[in-house]
Amino acid sequence: MWPWGHLAVGYLCYSLWCRYRNRPPSALGAVTVAVGTQFPDLIDKPLAWTFALLPTGRSLTHSVFTAGLLLAALWVGARRYDKRLPLGAFAIGYLSHLAMDAVKPVMNGNFGDTSFLLWPVLSQPAYSTPKSFLAHFAEFEPTPFVLLQFALAGVALVVWILDGAPGFDEVRHLWPTTSREHVGER
Repeated sequence: MWPWGHLAVGYLCYSLWCRYRNRPPSALGAVTVAVGTQFPDLIDKPLAWTFALLPTGRSLTHSVFTAGLLLAALWVGARRYDKRLPLGAFAIGYLSHLAMDAVKPVMNGNFGDTSFLLWPVLSQPAYSTPKSFLAHFAEFEPTPFVLLQFALAGVALVVWILDGAPGFDEVRHLWPTTSREHVGER
């Protein structure tokens, strides 16, 4: 699945979770779910494609064992230090990423291609590893599954706007909006 597909599914799940809890999506939660949806690829792909430290771009952080250990450690750490962190949002993003990477193989009846979820207990499925991120994007094809991801991204964008665009102002304020404002900071 492409990054925008993971982001869309993760945000839609987060928004539904917030509605279930009768709370609006928070800015910190929205940003955290976004990070969670990209987290496995931000770790595995560079370690596999750039540094050749992992067997594929779906191994270490795509494993349910790593996910379970990491989420448990974050939960214990947050409780130990009495920190209120949006761990639920991160978990939703992270776990939705793993689930969505398994959807296409399951839909195609290739259940063995989901063995990355149980790495290193099960061996990796045959998975072509691009030489770089640019090579990966060069292989882009507008297949029906990719078009579905764009549609999901559109739905998620509408839901995010209806939710009040949580996180937008916080992220927007990280950078100056005009060069005149930037000059005035000196």
